[in-house]
Amino acid sequence: MAIVDPARVDQDASLIASEVITHHVARDDAKVKVTLEIEVDLPQGASEHLRRTVTENSKTLRFISHGFEAK
Repeated sequence: MAIVDPARVDQDASLIASEVITHHVARDDAKVKVTLEIEVDLPQGASEHLRRTVTENSKTLRFISHGFEAK
């Protein structure tokens, strides 16, 4: 597992792909699975607009699971 700075996720994900994942994918016998988990703490809660936007974008991007949990 790697914790990635949200401000650098595009650069870091690219680096992880080129420096780690490609070495595994290059093997004929490798079955590679890459997962992405996003965890957000919102002390004030999520607005309806934020919930709708994130839910719609997650569906469009074909996330397997997504949602908001109450604390």
